[in-house]
Amino acid sequence: MSNSEDALSYPPIDPDHFDLIIVGTGLSESVIAAAASAVGKTVLHLDHNSFYGSHFASLSLEELTSYLNSHSLPALPSNATTAASNDDPNHVVVDLIRQPLYSDVEIVSRDSDDEDVKLLRENSRKFNVDLGGPRALFSAGKSIDLLLKSGAAQYLEFKGIDESLVYQANEGLVNVPDSRGAIFRDKSLSLKEKNQLMRFFKLVQQHLSFDDGKNESGEGHRISEEDLESPFVSFLEKMRLPPKIKSIILYAIAMVDYDQDNNDVCKDLLKTKDGIDRLAQYSSSVGRFPNAPGALLYPIYGEGELPQAFCRRAAVKGCIYVLRMTVISVLMDKVTGFYKGVRLASGQNLYSHQLILDPSITISSPPSFFPRDFPTERLQMLSDRDIKGMVARGICITRSSIKPDVSNLSIVYPPRSLYPEQVTSIRALQIGSNLAVCPGGTFVLYLSTLCTEADEGKKLLKAAMDAHLSLPVTGNSESIPFDQSDGQNTKPVVVWSAFYIQNITMSKLESVSSTPSPDGNLSYNHLLDAAEKLFGQMYPQEEFFPKTTSPEDTTDDDDNGITLES
Repeated sequence: MSNSEDALSYPPIDPDHFDLIIVGTGLSESVIAAAASAVGKTVLHLDHNSFYGSHFASLSLEELTSYLNSHSLPALPSNATTAASNDDPNHVVVDLIRQPLYSDVEIVSRDSDDEDVKLLRENSRKFNVDLGGPRALFSAGKSIDLLLKSGAAQYLEFKGIDESLVYQANEGLVNVPDSRGAIFRDKSLSLKEKNQLMRFFKLVQQHLSFDDGKNESGEGHRISEEDLESPFVSFLEKMRLPPKIKSIILYAIAMVDYDQDNNDVCKDLLKTKDGIDRLAQYSSSVGRFPNAPGALLYPIYGEGELPQAFCRRAAVKGCIYVLRMTVISVLMDKVTGFYKGVRLASGQNLYSHQLILDPSITISSPPSFFPRDFPTERLQMLSDRDIKGMVARGICITRSSIKPDVSNLSIVYPPRSLYPEQVTSIRALQIGSNLAVCPGGTFVLYLSTLCTEADEGKKLLKAAMDAHLSLPVTGNSESIPFDQSDGQNTKPVVVWSAFYIQNITMSKLESVSSTPSPDGNLSYNHLLDAAEKLFGQMYPQEEFFPKTTSPEDTTDDDDNGITLES
């Protein structure tokens, strides 16, 4: 990681001792910065980028292209230094390296000089494109609760996702029947299917009311412990739900990733108790806010607004922010090997009790020429990264909506809905210009799916795109030809697209800790759980965002804390 002219021009940071130094302004890092600042910790928050958000940022097309290309380069060679500086003889200086999260980046734009391409070229910087999409928030999910509790909600505005759709192999796109009214209005369901679905939702509601102590009449019954511990797919079969309804519940409401009917490929078999919890979250999210009738919300200006909101909250509580500042090394105690501080690209040394690193930054593996008595096993432990898997991501810009007259919509493609070998769900989110992420008359479509290799991931994404879009044919990229259907059935044409593979890394707690990378989920629940867990391990005696009545806290702990435009 090289020094930058910007970093060299910065005056020294004062003070130079902190409770916590955080490198990277991604969502998890920003949440922890706000939480630590809220309990009185002194926090320094650094980022080598010129913008907030890191891997959760919303960027212009030019910025996105540059970021993906620069962050998909091979890892720099390990070149840790061992010389303790003259003014700090007690420390060993160990270089940091960037391990790219991204690979197989493929960016395609139309070659022609028509009006669509001209509009794109002239408005390139008017896009706010999410790097880690597709992402949305459940109206009754923990993301909204945390925004309200922390006070970060006052810096955000949201709109509801207009429709949630699921792709059926023989029917195309159908609405997710997520409420009693939606079930009865759904023309794709037969009367028998509507009754079966209503009976199942009633059973789940009765079970939840027993758990909440709200079932005063005593009618109905709880789901047995044996059933709760069984696979959710088995419980749905026990309820004699037809395959179509079972698929909608598993993949469009419970948001399961892997084919639950195929034990050979399913890496994560959902238990019934967890499936019931996910149904409860979805059901309670529908209509929670009057001007967002569906289950999902999306922040105006893009997901990059979320980490910025927590950064603003942290700054109010005293956190110091410095962008365009690269941390090049860590300082380790020469005797014990414990972390002591960091060295900036400006040459300044800073010290802290704890250090948190962006998931793409790690410590160099210890070379053989370290001092004889230096405990290199600690460095090896700190340099290891837990890579859980990969997610394929796609971004498409079109001039028309997948569904006429609907700007913002989500789509789930369950396993085997596109082709027989499809073993994972594919999620898509289309966002229009009314959310201020693209110029008028354009739409941004995000897609993602878990995969084990790049070719498999891109095949899945392009199969989903081919179901609804016309992809440009170029000489540089394997593409699916235009759909030549006529009249009103003409597919929206893609004028720009990006595909890339991203490693999924887990968080780790040490004296030098790391946060998780964006995962393959639609919601932020797992990422926020990881942030809260990491905070609790670092500061076990402190509350995660204690309630405060200080003057700057203008957000009450109720639904009014989220501003939703009609």
